[in-house]
Amino acid sequence: MKNIILVGKPNSGKSLLFNQLTGLRQKVANFPGVTVELKRGKFEQFELIDFPGTYSLNSLSRDEELAVQKLHEAMHSDDTSLIVCNLDATRLERSLVFGLQVRDLARAHNKGLIFALNMIDEVQRFGHNIDTEELSRDLGCAVYALSAKTLIGLHEFKLALIKAGQSPEDYIPLANEQSDSPVLEISRGLSKRYGIQADVVLKRQNSIDDFLLNNIWGGIIFLSLMFLLFQSIFSWATPLMDAVEAVIGEGAAIATGLLPAGVVNDFVADALFGGVGSFLVFVPQIMVLTLIIGLLEDSGYLARAALICHKPLSYFGLSGRSFIPYLSGHACAIPAIMAARTIESPRKRLITMMTIPLMSCSARLPVYALLIAVLVPDIRYAGGLLNLQGITFFGLYLFGIVTALTVSIVLNKLTSLNKDMPEMPFILELPTYRLPHWKPLIHRVLTSAKQFIKRAAPIIFMVSVVIWFLGYFPQNGELQSSYLAMLGHWIEPIFQPLGLDWRYGVAILVSFLAREVFVGALGTLFGIEGADENIAGLAENIQADGLALGAGIGLMLFYVVALQCVATVATIKGETGSRRIAWGLFVGYGLLAYCLAFAAAQLF
Repeated sequence: MKNIILVGKPNSGKSLLFNQLTGLRQKVANFPGVTVELKRGKFEQFELIDFPGTYSLNSLSRDEELAVQKLHEAMHSDDTSLIVCNLDATRLERSLVFGLQVRDLARAHNKGLIFALNMIDEVQRFGHNIDTEELSRDLGCAVYALSAKTLIGLHEFKLALIKAGQSPEDYIPLANEQSDSPVLEISRGLSKRYGIQADVVLKRQNSIDDFLLNNIWGGIIFLSLMFLLFQSIFSWATPLMDAVEAVIGEGAAIATGLLPAGVVNDFVADALFGGVGSFLVFVPQIMVLTLIIGLLEDSGYLARAALICHKPLSYFGLSGRSFIPYLSGHACAIPAIMAARTIESPRKRLITMMTIPLMSCSARLPVYALLIAVLVPDIRYAGGLLNLQGITFFGLYLFGIVTALTVSIVLNKLTSLNKDMPEMPFILELPTYRLPHWKPLIHRVLTSAKQFIKRAAPIIFMVSVVIWFLGYFPQNGELQSSYLAMLGHWIEPIFQPLGLDWRYGVAILVSFLAREVFVGALGTLFGIEGADENIAGLAENIQADGLALGAGIGLMLFYVVALQCVATVATIKGETGSRRIAWGLFVGYGLLAYCLAFAAAQLF
């Protein structure tokens, strides 16, 4: 199968075009450096490969270096049939700098090339038209105007792409009188002739930026949006969580009612509905978190937030670009650590990677939600818009961020990496403000829930089965006389100083595979102990059991800090190339988490 490679600068609609051509719903985010690895998908009889966004063949950041390296490899490969260079019609001069470099590279290697002039809808909105025939003649290769968002010209582009892929030799760029001129000079001249004037496009953007990036109001708006983000996770998801819990409870009642009393009935009630069911209740919060972050990304605000955060973060040895991996880390640490490749400074990149695990990822959501439901009353303020549980939720996320910044200061003092190397200036392109493309956004929300369940459910199911088996036998449901109780009482001295008994110790121990396993493990344990009570209401069962306030607060702080994710440890090792750093963080954060939990148990 022949390859068609897709290249272009960040914020040019390239990834959305890739999605439209392949049918895949690859993540599309409106800030630079989001794509840090090659994405592949099938387009007709070709394999379409989406390369990381880059501004020039003279790479600055690690993701640009990857893109340039892979582009040169693709030019030498016989499997490469065609190159598609995506241009931003609203910022033609910047796009053409890279586009002209790709054109010269394609001509040197006798590869076919076509230009996709994307975001043509935004240009037309200002009453401007681009003569693609004349532009094609000046560039020496075909140019097709389209909008990956509104689908303008997309059908015609697909037909042209198939034809070009089948006969790439007909699309090798032609030399013209401009070929020997400097790239910047050519791009500036073509942009002046064909592109829309920058002040027309930037007029509205600058007026909004004057307010959102104001020294006073910008910070207030940023903090308000972050507070709204975490408050909404609890407030907006509550109706969905209640509905899921009701469905699970009803399903458990029906299933156990159809089965005869005995081992199978107890297994279905305790392991399936008590373990896996307790975990599924919190999936709506994952969806709300993904939705809010997606809205910030697609609107173009995230790049502004990175700019707002640059000066404060620089005090902690970080960069404004660290904000984007930090915020992404609240969904999942693994892609966030990979996104840190966009940070130009090796030193700041390393510190960012090492502190991302302190961001409260979605795997912690079920743990926080469970413990908050147990410990914090549902007191509402401002007519129900705010509630104490949501404020506590925000406090846990804020504590993780503060801890990360504190650790960053320590690492900045201790880390000797590239201390003498001059720091590169902080440069960030501010994309235009755009309305979200709702179809990919909703699909992303549903996909996040699906992927979270797909990743976590098998582990939780296996752990729940093992815990149920060990907790049910040999006395057929007598938990205190079970194999699990024997193991739990053996490790109990480790957790007694934290105010926790052996059941919580077992749940913490098995959750080192993945944090969310904690909820499923407790669900199974409390299901075995109280199988005739509320099967899905794990929070009520824990409240009835009498979890002490200090122990509960300590448990929340433990999960804020502890690095309980094998996949994250492996990713840190892969990105840093150091086993010592990866496992050092695992041990260090584990000891810090234990000390915080111990302090909370003594103080409250």
